[in-house]
Amino acid sequence: MTQPAVTLDDVLAARERIRSGIVHTPCPASVPLSDLTGAEIFCKLDLLQRTGSFKERGARNAVMLLSPEQRARGVVAASAGNHALGLAWHGRLLGVPVTVVMPKFAPLVKASTCRRLGARVILEGETFDDARRRAIEIAADDGLERIHGFDDPRVIAGQGTIALELLEDVPDLEAVVVPTGGAGLLAGVGVVLGAVAPHVRIIAVEAAASPSFSAAVAAGKPVSVPIRPTLADGLAVGRVGEVSFKLAAKAIDRVVTVEEDALALAVVRLLELEKSVVEGAGAAALAALLGDRCRDLVGRKVALLLCGGNIDLTSLDRVIDHGLAADGRRCRFTTRISDRPGGMARLTAAIAAEGASIREILHDRSFSGPDVFSIAVQVTVETSGGDHAQALLARLAAEGFEVHPSGSAKPIGDGN
Repeated sequence: MTQPAVTLDDVLAARERIRSGIVHTPCPASVPLSDLTGAEIFCKLDLLQRTGSFKERGARNAVMLLSPEQRARGVVAASAGNHALGLAWHGRLLGVPVTVVMPKFAPLVKASTCRRLGARVILEGETFDDARRRAIEIAADDGLERIHGFDDPRVIAGQGTIALELLEDVPDLEAVVVPTGGAGLLAGVGVVLGAVAPHVRIIAVEAAASPSFSAAVAAGKPVSVPIRPTLADGLAVGRVGEVSFKLAAKAIDRVVTVEEDALALAVVRLLELEKSVVEGAGAAALAALLGDRCRDLVGRKVALLLCGGNIDLTSLDRVIDHGLAADGRRCRFTTRISDRPGGMARLTAAIAAEGASIREILHDRSFSGPDVFSIAVQVTVETSGGDHAQALLARLAAEGFEVHPSGSAKPIGDGN
């Protein structure tokens, strides 16, 4: 029988090896998220690691396993951000030179932080695969040890230490939801739970924009898939790892795929309810439980791996706007009003009467059609939620406004 690439003993050894440089992060119960989802939710806050993600675990383990010669020459890795950050930090702590190759879409905050930690940063290509190919070239040309972010047994063993902490901190755990890109974290969690707690369900969650793991499950092996821009940039991997897939595929219960609206809404929910800034990849764990995707987890004790908090502040406002729109708390519609005195007042009075708040009104006189005595307006309002938004649109229709909600070709009301 072939020995697995990573075993429980490897993870236990990794835990002792990295203990001095890795935080045993808390995993508190969340009353508001439990109320929201119907499950008994615990949040594993690995975003509290020094560089803001779980990736430090695998990075430190891999660096500590280098030979003295390898340490002296240095290491190189391709990463969308968090693996690069973890490697830069622990390379600095351990005196190992680090080069990281990041795709051009990597958040600016991650690239600049890597430089501040002393790493050499190279931005290469439009995809993670472009960055990976460049890292391979650099490793060959400069004689550097390449540390893969998710398909390296040393890294997978380090990531698995998060599951050891889960089992200690959450007695009678019944399920864990694992954000999944290249499947390194999923593999590490699977190794531990498969050996120690096989009764614990493992739910993998991926972004619909980069469904590489579900594609691999369907094909029975890693396959390349096209990826689209996603809020979960840490999960934007076009092909899962060979080693990580073999370990993860036999451990999971199922894969859940989440769209961008759910990711944005999950970021907003975590900001509001947990007072935590979680990047899209980390928020994917909660996104899986929004809606009806995981109704079988209602009433069960579930851990969410909030495994990264490195969201770019230049995009956070856009993520919040997107999440509020997905939640129905920001609503936009177009309608027509009289261009005579009182036309605008009549519209704003109707909005105020329903208790909504006007965020923005845009007038369009030049392209409002043949009726020169009316104008088109685009209105953005803030409401308390989807039901409130629908009540507002219904009131406007009842008061004679023909309303076109954004994203809908079908008007509400007849304008009479």
